[in-house]
Parts: sequence; C-alpha cells; structure tokens
Amino acid sequence: MRLRHIEIFQAIRQTGSISGAAQLLHVSQPAVTKVLQHAELQLGFPLFLRVRGKLQPTPEALELEREVDKVSESLQGVRRLAQNLRRAPGHSLRIGATPALALALLPPAISEWTRRYPDSLCELSSAHSRELVQNLLMREIDVALTLQRPDHPGLNGQPLAQGVLVALAPRGYWPDGSLGQPLALQELADAPLIGLSSADPLSARLDGYLKAVEPPPRVSIAVQTYSLARAMVESGAGLALIDPFTALGASSASTAIRPLSPSLPITLYAVTRAAEPPPHTLSSLLEIFGGQAQEQLDRLMAAD
Repeated sequence: MRLRHIEIFQAIRQTGSISGAAQLLHVSQPAVTKVLQHAELQLGFPLFLRVRGKLQPTPEALELEREVDKVSESLQGVRRLAQNLRRAPGHSLRIGATPALALALLPPAISEWTRRYPDSLCELSSAHSRELVQNLLMREIDVALTLQRPDHPGLNGQPLAQGVLVALAPRGYWPDGSLGQPLALQELADAPLIGLSSADPLSARLDGYLKAVEPPPRVSIAVQTYSLARAMVESGAGLALIDPFTALGASSASTAIRPLSPSLPITLYAVTRAAEPPPHTLSSLLEIFGGQAQEQLDRLMAAD
C-alpha cells in the first residue's frame, strides 16, 4: 500500500463512508473512490464491502489496520518533528518535568525566572521520564527535569540538586523520639509498604536496596507514581519509599519523613540535546531551579 492508499483507508475507517472521507481530506468523492479501487487492485482483495448503505471493513482490512496504524503514527511523528524544526530559535523556552518536580519545585522557579526575563515566553508540560526523553528527541521540549540520568548518546544530563531516598509514614507510626533520625533499613522488615511500578526508573535500584531486608516488607498496594504513593501514605494505607522532591509536598500534619540508612542518593538532572546549544535563557532558569531545589531539600531534612 502506498501512503495515499493508507490515508484514504484510514479516512474511510474514521468516517464510515466515501463522502465522509472526501470531506475529511478535502478532496472529491471520485478521487477517494479512484484511490480506494487502486489500492484494492494492488492488494488483490477488497478492503470494504457495502452493507445496508455503509462501508464495512473486510477481515483482511481489519488485519491490515494494525500495521497501518503503526505507519500512521510514524508519519505523525515525522510531521511533528518537521514542525518543530521550523520553530524559530528562542521563540519560547519549553520545559518538561516529571509530575512531582512540576508540582513541588517548578512554580516558584518559573515565577522568579519570569521576573528576570519579563519578555520571554515559557511552555510547561508534565510527563514521566521515558516520555520526556522522547519529547526531547522529537524537539517538542528544550529541557527535561527528571530524576533519571539520560543513557541516550544524543542527550546531556546536568546535575542540579541531590538528596536521598526517604521513608514516608503516617504521623504516629514512629515514636516521636525517632523523628529526624535515619531509619535503619532493617526497620522496614515486615512493614506495610506501598509498592511502586516496575516501569519507574528508580524501581530496579529500590528492589536491590530492599533485598537485604528479612522478612521483606509486605506490599499489598502498588502504584504508578511517587505522588500517588505519597497520597496513599497520607490516607494511612502504609509506608512508602519516595524521592525527597515528592516528599516536599507531603502534609506535615499527617505524615513523618525519615532518611534511610544506608542512604540511597537521588539526583535531579536537567536533560538537554547534546548536538545543539540550549536556549540562552535556560542557564538562568536552571541556576534558579537548582538553587531553590537544593535549599528546599536541605530544609526538609533539617525539619524532620
């Protein structure tokens, strides 16, 4: 099938008719019919049958649709990349961050940055680390703020701030005298722990970290994000091991935080494309963001 065949095929599947496909693609109905007939002639089997006045896909068309969708997604990616390549440099600063960073740290940093550069524009988005990497490579963002060091040759990672993994528990779970003291790893033995998705970039490190705990923590609830793990702790569902940036948003009235011993370092990275210089205002933003992040982490550890 040619690309034009695929375009017509998808338009008919979307609208259910020749006329609808023609309107969607802004072409004439005869043009749609001609391309469809040509596609069926090349394939050697019909793609649609008319049933009670409507076009119904044949079994062969349904089988083809899975692969056609893959081609269409790739083409959309090419179009997005081409559009981003046409984007004028310096038009705006596009920032992507993981959900915890976007909520806990970005707003005050962006506020300070816009005071320094009142004529600059910025676009903010939130996604998980793997999506942020893809967005960078597709030139949809200029910088990604993430807790995962990039392992792609086309990306650079600049450390901005560093903390340690912390244990978060409902207030009253630990004796008051232990608050502010490191939590020995063995104290997690048989503890009710909120589990994290295996897709999380820190999950493998955490699994290795907990192997020494015997008996292992009891995991009856698993979540996809650190923010959701924090919310579960705030509801009293158990303990969670989370990054210190997510812990910044925890309620001090309902939770308590303790660093773990031995410690597991957590680093905040600014990830950019290696093959090109970043926008000129980015260095100022990263200076503000990194400084504020480290300051908040230091206060968090001192408070508990």
